[in-house]
Amino acid sequence: MPFLPITIDEVRSRGWDQLDIIFISGDAYIDHPAFGVPLLARWLESFGFRVGIIPQPDWRSKESFMALGRPRLFFAVSAGAMDSMVAHYTPARKLRHDDAYTPGNRHGARPNRATIIYTSRLKEAFKDVPVVIGGLEASLRRFAHYDYWENKVRRSILLDAKADLLIYGMAEKALLEVAQRMREGERMPEISNVRGTAFICNKAEYLPGVQLPSYEAAADSKEQFAEAFRMTFLEQNPWSARTLVQPHASRNLVCNPPALPLSRQEMDTVYALPFEKSPHPSYHDQIPAWEQIKSSITSHRGCFGGCAFCAITMHQGKTIQSRSEGSVLSEIDDMTRKPWFRGSISDIGGPTANMYGLSCGNSDSKKTCLRESCIFPDICKNLLTSDRQSTSLLQKARKRNGVKHIAVSSGVRYDLMETQPGYFRELVGHHVSGLLKIAPEHLTEHVTQLMRKPGKKSFEKFLLKFREENDRLGKRQSIVPYLISGHPGCRLEDMLELTLALKKIGIKVEQVQDFTPTPGTISNCMFHTGIDPLTGKAVYVAKTDREKGLQKSLLLWHQPAERSKVLEALKELGRMDAAELLLGSHLETTGKPKSIKSGGQRKSVTNRTLDTKKAR
Repeated sequence: MPFLPITIDEVRSRGWDQLDIIFISGDAYIDHPAFGVPLLARWLESFGFRVGIIPQPDWRSKESFMALGRPRLFFAVSAGAMDSMVAHYTPARKLRHDDAYTPGNRHGARPNRATIIYTSRLKEAFKDVPVVIGGLEASLRRFAHYDYWENKVRRSILLDAKADLLIYGMAEKALLEVAQRMREGERMPEISNVRGTAFICNKAEYLPGVQLPSYEAAADSKEQFAEAFRMTFLEQNPWSARTLVQPHASRNLVCNPPALPLSRQEMDTVYALPFEKSPHPSYHDQIPAWEQIKSSITSHRGCFGGCAFCAITMHQGKTIQSRSEGSVLSEIDDMTRKPWFRGSISDIGGPTANMYGLSCGNSDSKKTCLRESCIFPDICKNLLTSDRQSTSLLQKARKRNGVKHIAVSSGVRYDLMETQPGYFRELVGHHVSGLLKIAPEHLTEHVTQLMRKPGKKSFEKFLLKFREENDRLGKRQSIVPYLISGHPGCRLEDMLELTLALKKIGIKVEQVQDFTPTPGTISNCMFHTGIDPLTGKAVYVAKTDREKGLQKSLLLWHQPAERSKVLEALKELGRMDAAELLLGSHLETTGKPKSIKSGGQRKSVTNRTLDTKKAR
C-alpha cells in the first residue's frame, strides 16, 4: 500500500482531484502505528475517505498549509506525539536544541503551542473550512489548565486555537463518527454529542451536565482550580462519566464523556492496517524517534497504574485494550520481511508491558468504578492479574522465524509482577537486554504516596528477587531506575534519604528526571496549587530553580560536576556527616571536592524518552 499523499502530485497520482480530510502534524510523516496521525489517517482511509498529511508545515505563512488544497470535509490538527512546549523546553525552561521527531534531529520544525499556531494559519488560508484539533497537546489542555512555561492558568486550548471541535484521547471512534456524519451531510456545528469530543458554545444555550468552576474562578483561586481538576478527574470512567461544562466568560466549554475503549477485534483491525512501517521516502536524514521504535510492537493501550505525574489516564484511559495474540504474531511475521529488520525486536508492550491481557473481573463494578488506580495503594480485588496471556505471547513471539531476540523496553510495574511469576521468569530469562527499566520514581514513603507509587519495600523486594533470578540463570543484568527530583511533596531532606537508600543497595544513576508539571496530571495540579486535589491536603512544592537543582544534584552525587552542589545541599541540611559517606576520599580538608575521573558506570537510557507508547 503506498504512503499517504503529502504533496499535490501524490494526490493527483491517485486520480483524486480533492481530499476529504487533511491532517496537519507537528511530526515528520512516519507511516507506523506508534505515531498517532498516520494511524488515524490509515484508519479513515480504510473507511473510504481520501486522506492526506501535511507534516511539519512552515507555520510562518499560510502557503504551506495550502499544499494539498481545500479538503472537502475538514482539517485535522495535531501538534505531534509530544506537547510542543515539552518538546521544546527542559524542566528548567531552557530551550532544547534537538527534536527527535524531525529529520536530522533538528530543532525548529514546529512552533511553540503548535496546535494554536497551525489552526490560526488554516483559518487564515481557508476561513470557511472546519478545523478539528486533537493529539496529546489538545487532549491534555482541553480544560482550563496550569501552564508551567508561562506560570499561569490558561483557558481551554479550544478558545485560543479557535478550532471548531476538539477530540481527546485515542481518537479512532470519535474521529470516524465525525467524518462519517459530515460525509452524510451534517455540518460541524450540528455535531455536538460525540463521545470523546469537546466544543465551545454560547452560555445562553441549554447545556445539561456537571458544572465545573469557571476558568475565571480557577485562574483566581488555587482552591477552585484544584476543585475543577478533581471534578474532571472523577469523570474519566467512560461507562459512567457525565458531560462537563466549564464557563469561560460569555461562553461554555462542553466536554462530552470519553469514548468507549476499543474491543480486542477493533484493536486487531487498527494494527492490521497497511502501514509501510517507515518514514516517507522524501526524507533523507535519519529520524531518531523512528530509529528507536521501528522494530517495536504495541501489544496494548491504557494503564491502570494511576501515577500522579503521568498523563495516560487522561489520554489513553485506565482500561487495558489488548490485541489478540494472533494479531501481534502476525505483525511480527510482517516485520521480519522488512529490508531493515535484523532479527531484534526492541519492544513488545504498551505504557506498562506487564499489563497485557489484564482486565477487571467485575463488569458491574467496572462501569461505576472511581478508583484512580487498580493497584495503588493495593491491588483491587476485582483485577484479574493472571500472567498467562502475557507469558504465552512472549514465549511464542521469540520462537517466530527470523526473530533472534526480543526486548521488553517499555517498562514494567514491579509491584504488579509479584502476582506474575511466569511473566517474571520469562522476562528475566529472555527479554532483558542487559538493563531492565523500572520506575520507582522515589523511595521516601510520603513522596511515593503522593506519586501513587508503591514505595521502598516493594522496590527492594523486587530488586532482591531480580538479582536472585539473575544469579540462578548465571546472567549479569542490571536495572535502570527512573527517578524524579523536585516532585510535589519532596523536600531536600527527602532527596538525601533517597540518595542514601540507593547507595546502601548499590545503585548509582546517571540520569534523573527533573519534574515537569505536564498539563492534565494530578502532579501538575499539586505543583500549581500546593493541594492534592483528590484528598484536599496541603502539599509542599519546591519551586525555585536552586532548590530543584540541589535535589537533582544529590541523586548524581557520584558525578564530579555535581559535588559542589552536593556539599551545598548537605550544609543546608546540616548533614555534613553524610559528606564522607557520599564523597569519601574526594573531600579535601577545606570541604571542597577533588577533581577525579568519572567512575565508569554504565549509562542509562536518555532522560527524555522517545517511546510514543509511554507518557511519563
